[in-house]
Amino acid sequence: MTENGPDLTASTAGTHVIEHAGRLLALSEAALPFELTADLETVGAYDFGGKLRTAMTAHPKEDPVTGELHFFASSPFPPYLIHHVASADGKVLESQEVPGASAALKHDFAITEHYVVFLEGSVTFDPAEHSGIPYGWDDEQVSRIGVMPRTAAGTGGGRAREIRWFEIGQGYGMHFANAYEDPYGRILVEGPTVGRDGWQRSWNWWVGAEDRGAEPNSGSRSTRWTVDLAAGSVKEEPTDDLTVEFPTINEAFLGIEHRYQYALAFPDDLGIAAHTLVKYDRTTGARQLLPFGAGRLPSEAVFVPAAGPGASQEDAGYLLTVVSDLKANASQLLVLNASDLTVPPVATIHLPRRVPAMIHGSWIPDAA
Repeated sequence: MTENGPDLTASTAGTHVIEHAGRLLALSEAALPFELTADLETVGAYDFGGKLRTAMTAHPKEDPVTGELHFFASSPFPPYLIHHVASADGKVLESQEVPGASAALKHDFAITEHYVVFLEGSVTFDPAEHSGIPYGWDDEQVSRIGVMPRTAAGTGGGRAREIRWFEIGQGYGMHFANAYEDPYGRILVEGPTVGRDGWQRSWNWWVGAEDRGAEPNSGSRSTRWTVDLAAGSVKEEPTDDLTVEFPTINEAFLGIEHRYQYALAFPDDLGIAAHTLVKYDRTTGARQLLPFGAGRLPSEAVFVPAAGPGASQEDAGYLLTVVSDLKANASQLLVLNASDLTVPPVATIHLPRRVPAMIHGSWIPDAA
């Protein structure tokens, strides 16, 4: 903090990294992005030519059709939520305060063809929390989904004044898999969500408090919300019983209906004894499991689209994950077949030193 408020150039820049408009940006949601060179040298804080005067979420969304980058700033103090959009060539087109938002923790969001979707859960600003992240569970915090109309590509980000907030069941969703509009005009949103007990045990693990589980993720289950704008209602339903987090898809399907999604499953009391990569087929309801074995901790699986014949299939491609072998003090980068997790890895790259399993990452081709 400074006498003028938070220093937005002070950042760990360690949550996520993306490429947009020819720039590599390392992200941490409490600060400005940090630009990197192609050799991963630090350039410094990047503010979009002076147009970005807030922090930037670690989970921006690049529209695969328009190339526009949607992102937001969330704050425990007013203004609580500001939505930004940058053009495909990296110019900030619009920044709007989103009315009706609260101090609830907003880590991720989603876009569809015509809407921007925010989620406010039961975790909100708590000045009494001194673990380093001043947020905590609050039964009085109403969980909601906010749906904001988008404007035409190239004309700005959205119509913030028209946002509609829909109350949902108590819980907290940290990451979205995807959102899209179905043929009936409803908005379907999917991602893991956690209740009070699961949140507290996970939080205790991160901060090293008592009453924590052996894993950093507890009780997080795949969930689908169906927002019926015409009826003004939301249907909430579980879609799987595994303890999962870090959902990913083929990002060419961001904002439209996807068939396949991937996630990491954590050991639990339902028969999963090791960290496991899960592939879901949303059409058939089937799932594939790839366990990594005891003491092997994988990172988020990043999808890489295939090139050449057959590449038009949604799951034609590869999954990249860095696996930390906690027993051998070593790490490997696995290249997996995204269309079939039951076949052996395409490649195993043995890293020269241990790299801790990561939370998020991006595949950035040479052309970018």
